[in-house]
Amino acid sequence: MSDKKAILSPLPGVFYRKPSPELPDYAKEGDVIKAGDVVGLIEVMKNFYEIKAEEDVLIEQFVVENETIVDAGQELVLVKSQAS
Repeated sequence: MSDKKAILSPLPGVFYRKPSPELPDYAKEGDVIKAGDVVGLIEVMKNFYEIKAEEDVLIEQFVVENETIVDAGQELVLVKSQAS
């Protein structure tokens, strides 16, 4: 049975959906990604931290837009578990 979850920001900072402005997003709504896949970055004082999926999931919705300031614990992405 699938259940809905959220990927949260572990740190306060700026959320980025892509590795650099000229490259595509790490993932988009509707993608199924594997555990360990990167869904975005958090920038804190010029340091970048990868935000990874903890399990296989379907991305249902990005709650925040690219280059949005976020707080620690804030929902970034709504996902549905793909575990069987």
